[in-house]
Amino acid sequence: MAEILVIDDEAPIRETLKEILEYENFNVTLAEDGQKGYQYIQKNDYDVVLCDVKMPGMDGMELLERSLALKPELPFVMISGHGNVEMAIDATKKGAFDFITKPPDLNRLLITLRNAIERTDLVTETKVLKRKVSKTFDIIGETPAISKIKETIEKVAPTEARVLITGENGTGKELVARWLHEKSARSEMPLIEVNCASIPTELIESELFGHEKGAFTSAIKQRIGKFEQAHGGTLFLDEIGDMSMAAQAKVLRAIQEGKITRVGGDKEIKVDVRIVAATNKNLLEEIEKGQFRMDLYHRLSVILMHVPTLNERKEDIVLIAEHFLEDICAENGLALKTFTPDGYDALKEVNWTGNIRELRNVVERLVILCGEAISGEDVYMYSNPAQRGADPFGVVDEYRTLQDFRDWAEKVFIERKLIQNGWNVAKTASEIDIQRSHLYNKIDKYNLKRR
Repeated sequence: MAEILVIDDEAPIRETLKEILEYENFNVTLAEDGQKGYQYIQKNDYDVVLCDVKMPGMDGMELLERSLALKPELPFVMISGHGNVEMAIDATKKGAFDFITKPPDLNRLLITLRNAIERTDLVTETKVLKRKVSKTFDIIGETPAISKIKETIEKVAPTEARVLITGENGTGKELVARWLHEKSARSEMPLIEVNCASIPTELIESELFGHEKGAFTSAIKQRIGKFEQAHGGTLFLDEIGDMSMAAQAKVLRAIQEGKITRVGGDKEIKVDVRIVAATNKNLLEEIEKGQFRMDLYHRLSVILMHVPTLNERKEDIVLIAEHFLEDICAENGLALKTFTPDGYDALKEVNWTGNIRELRNVVERLVILCGEAISGEDVYMYSNPAQRGADPFGVVDEYRTLQDFRDWAEKVFIERKLIQNGWNVAKTASEIDIQRSHLYNKIDKYNLKRR
């Protein structure tokens, strides 16, 4: 439930607001003056503050300014029996979310509070996303191979040299591409990614170069391709070894001439892009098979960078696992868990066929299903249970009936989705396709509580 702080020097108004808001399932804290309210704000986190303007001592406007200096994202809804347009404008300029006159209209008050809470949720979600984005640029590791990659990025990124990144799936080729863009002079411009393996052959040219309206049956309007979207920035061609020969020829021309032509068009369009490509294939072998153009290979591979597999740098596993552990616990609002010494040893013994991507999935599984200290036995059970003939979660034998197992699975599923959505019940209900009232019943049934 949302936490509301009500600050008003009139006891009847405080109590009335408390009664109304608690009936609407808000948790309410009361403060009789600005000084007391400021103390609460310093010590606690609230979703919204409902604050009177005229109070003895520290008035609402002063409290608003001091509180927002401390917690800039905290929504303040100001209320006053002597409100006017000038006061409302002044409060808004000082950072108030809204201004309501006394006696407040109940419907408007509730709508305002819910809007303020939604904004708080959005701000929190944005911060989480920004934290995730910033963390995607972390290349974790101290082995010589990783140190060499970091050194190469520092040297190559500021240049305009084209880069070809090789390595198995899940090793972090995309991460290297992002670093190359982030540290380049083009970092303020777009980084456009194209997964060549996921686009059907007949659509790859339209995806890369765009098309004109009517160029083919489903071309109902003009489309701007990835080359144009990346103008001034970087174009990352992932899994380029899966690109058709016809598309390769056009990509080669675009690189050589700095021009593209949309499908169905005849106008040449100048493009200024830096190409970074990646592949999990051996392109020299593909060239021998006649499945990749040698001239394109030489155009792309001005700088060659190879990302090693996780099995080739087992010394980095502890660092990477600790990084993921901290990240995943924070994302899910959990106290930080730890690996035991034998837990780390067990991680090093796993055959990481899926590389970094697989390691992150395993750490997330361990965080969700294990206790505070993750042991070697936990790692053995959950790292790749399918290969060991175990059930996927190692819990089936703990339940006598199908219904008991269903209840456990439903509880875990719902709690996980609520955590992912910041305990936004409406959003979670929509995402898992059940009615909100039904979800509330499930929360009560399984005694789920926000940590």
